[in-house]
Amino acid sequence: MTNDAFHNGSGASTSAPHDFSTENHLSLIENNGIDIISEDERTAKPADLFWPWFAANVSVFGISYASFVYGFGVSFVQGLIVAVIGITISFVLCGVIAIAGKRGSAPTMILSRAVFGVYGQKIPGVFSWLISIGWETFLAIMATLATATVFTQLGWNGGTTTKIIACLVIAGMIVSASIAGYHIIMKVQSVLTWLTGALTIVYVGLTIPHIDMSVILAQPAGSTTAVIGALVMVMTGFGLGWINIAADWSRYQSRDASAGKIVLWNTLGGAISPVLLVIAGLLIVGSNPELNEGIAVDPIGTLASILPAWVLVPFLITAVLGLVSGAVLGIYSSGLTLLSLGVKIPRPAAAGIDGLILTAGTIWVVFFAQDFLGPFQSFLITLGVPIASWAGLMMADIALRKREYDDEALFNPHGIYGSWDWTSLSIMAVSSFIGWGLVINNFANEAAWNNWQGYLLGPLGLGGRDGEWAWANLGVLCALILSCLAGYVLRSKKVAFQENRR
Repeated sequence: MTNDAFHNGSGASTSAPHDFSTENHLSLIENNGIDIISEDERTAKPADLFWPWFAANVSVFGISYASFVYGFGVSFVQGLIVAVIGITISFVLCGVIAIAGKRGSAPTMILSRAVFGVYGQKIPGVFSWLISIGWETFLAIMATLATATVFTQLGWNGGTTTKIIACLVIAGMIVSASIAGYHIIMKVQSVLTWLTGALTIVYVGLTIPHIDMSVILAQPAGSTTAVIGALVMVMTGFGLGWINIAADWSRYQSRDASAGKIVLWNTLGGAISPVLLVIAGLLIVGSNPELNEGIAVDPIGTLASILPAWVLVPFLITAVLGLVSGAVLGIYSSGLTLLSLGVKIPRPAAAGIDGLILTAGTIWVVFFAQDFLGPFQSFLITLGVPIASWAGLMMADIALRKREYDDEALFNPHGIYGSWDWTSLSIMAVSSFIGWGLVINNFANEAAWNNWQGYLLGPLGLGGRDGEWAWANLGVLCALILSCLAGYVLRSKKVAFQENRR
């Protein structure tokens, strides 16, 4: 075995990846990085997964997704079906990936070395890092803009000074929790679950007078392709947006924990609040279609516009804390992904670097960018294709393996997982090519750099870039399903060989 077969949280070489000390256990800052979690520290239970996923997804921003769902031209009933099925399935898929965390007790991208090879993992790792950075920055932007908008509605100064202070405070909260690490985050998220959940219920209750069922039910039904498009959009915006970090939060689980319970609690924690929030949004936005234009620019600030003044401050607190909760999960995991790519720094430093990127991105968008929601959604769909392919391959690998991962081989390019798994990389390349050919840039003007997609819609008889199927975003589902099936069939003998060598 080479000297750098194992790496601790700093990326430095060590011959004892399972070392555990009282000092590390009692520290307020988690020292574990991409190393294997020691047996002594695997004390989490499947039910513990409920708290981080619920807190990260209870944000009132979820209500604004109703506007995006209606944007596909679907009715209220169709939107309701899309929300329940799409969001739930997306978090079930997250739960499946989380099984790998309890089997291997390592970060998601380290575990995917079993699929792509120790070096090959860096290719999906780059996509994972980009999508995590994008999500966390987006959430920080939302929180900053919401603060400025609510301050303005209260008659306070919501200008540049407020935005600067809000940006720094929000970034500070996100980065501080991420640097502290897993144990502090789990405690904070359990508190935020109750706080943000209760305040969100209050908000939804106050919007009831604005609901008009006659207007809602007058919305005409959309086509099958419109429903599929909305379904893929919510899957990508919710569960699939988190799927590349799912095992990061289950790696402290006992290896004896029930895989079924891990999937269950991951799904319950992640899906319950978004489903209810999107349904509430379908009622609110469906009754007040004039909100659509504002949601495209400042989703949370626009939702606050229908509230009485006395509740704006609690609403702002709810909105900001919900967004911060989600960003904390993202930046913590993006730091782990950065380490998995070979950056040799301590885990807290990796979180700090991503925090600087988050802050810079937030400042740029808040003060200089003319529009960001369109480009962000375009960016999300584009990265969603290879991440969906990665997820399909991971799920196939999880289904094929009956034993725990070989801890040493995850860090050794000469081990049973090898340095490059060309079968997996080829499947990912082909399925991503097909996937990108079946999606289009829905924001051609705002994100003209992304207008190269959709090249298979014409040759496959789906109406081209202007046809009805162009808006269905079939490429994400195709990449996921094709990679899962191909991975299961083409890698079954290789996985069996690896299992038998142990």
